[in-house]
Amino acid sequence: MLRQDFLKKLYNIPSAFEKRIKRRISGRPHVFFAVCPPGLGGVCETEVNRVSQKAGEIFSDNHRITDIKAIPGGIEFTTKLKTACLANILMGSTTRILMRVASFKADGFRRLEEQIKSIDWELYLPPQSQPDIRVSTHKSRLYHSTAIADRIRPIIHDRLILKDTSRHHDIIKPAEIISQTLMVRGENDRFELSLDMSGTSLYKRGIKEKIVKAPLRETLAFAILTRLDLSEKDMIADPMCGSGTFSLEGAMMQCALPPGAFRSFAFEAWPGFEEKSITHARNTLLAAAGACMDAGPLPPILARDIDQAAIDRLKQTCTRHRLFQRICPVCDDFFTMKPPPITDNRGVVLLNPPYGIRLDKNDDITALYKEIGNKLAADFKGWRAGVVCPGRKEFQALNLSLSTMPLFHGGLDLCTAIGVIGR
Repeated sequence: MLRQDFLKKLYNIPSAFEKRIKRRISGRPHVFFAVCPPGLGGVCETEVNRVSQKAGEIFSDNHRITDIKAIPGGIEFTTKLKTACLANILMGSTTRILMRVASFKADGFRRLEEQIKSIDWELYLPPQSQPDIRVSTHKSRLYHSTAIADRIRPIIHDRLILKDTSRHHDIIKPAEIISQTLMVRGENDRFELSLDMSGTSLYKRGIKEKIVKAPLRETLAFAILTRLDLSEKDMIADPMCGSGTFSLEGAMMQCALPPGAFRSFAFEAWPGFEEKSITHARNTLLAAAGACMDAGPLPPILARDIDQAAIDRLKQTCTRHRLFQRICPVCDDFFTMKPPPITDNRGVVLLNPPYGIRLDKNDDITALYKEIGNKLAADFKGWRAGVVCPGRKEFQALNLSLSTMPLFHGGLDLCTAIGVIGR
């Protein structure tokens, strides 16, 4: 037996377990679901189509995405696991990506357990892992989420116990690297099981180590910059930068650096994860971003804030990659700064003014937004603007001829004022 194992490794002969993974997991298409914030479905769907194109370029045409459709909560699509892994790295507007594992009807615990036992969990999850099981139900006979999770957990655990460790040693990473999550959703006695591919929410890019209070999520900043048609020719002004979300996202987008370039994912511990292919894809994308930076100087990114501590933190963050060296963090007041001249509307100004918990209760937020509007009209004429507003009243206080982009952030229904100032 030892000689057979040695020869298999020597000649790169796949084991029976590896063949099962290729046949059942990596070699066939599956259904995936990109979860996106309310209002960003259109941006997310455009991104899924872009991932499909990139997968065809990097892998092959049979790794493209099919059956793309918007459903409540996000975008559903069909593709191979490798392309879905690439989607996690490339997509900037989605919160997480789920892999559909099974769908079945169960009106009692016996039927539920039978269905769970029929799934080859060892092909999906790393050995000895103990996935977090999150259950939600609606109009189902099985409605107690804790009881459902308690029935599912030991069945999966028994399938993932390593009885023959030599069978898995070379193809599965240790389970402790990244925790795993199984989503169980029941509606009208029909249950859908999905695995979270992403792990930590995708708006966490793995760039910032410290953040300011109530920062704008990167997914929302990405969507706003996308709506403004940001290009590598644009100068970016981020005059209330806080932790620098707009500045960092803008720098990455202008050189097509993938949002997930600096972070890890839950799928990296899966048996079906093709590390060589994804490493090749990541390196290809990073090389393209590097070529963009080397092609010539890009316009500076003007990051300003009146909080010196926030500026110091952003300066530290900017040392993490040479791409961020274009960001110029300076402690300065937006209302006194003078922006440099621009040509052909090639300037983008972005503001996420303080509101909610970032304001004292006696602050007049409407007056603040009126002052912001006056400043933009006076000094930023011709710039394309994106101003986050906590409500319609603040949007109107800007008194600028801009359109609205609905957003949902931190339990708040927001809108962003979008358009060209002075048009």
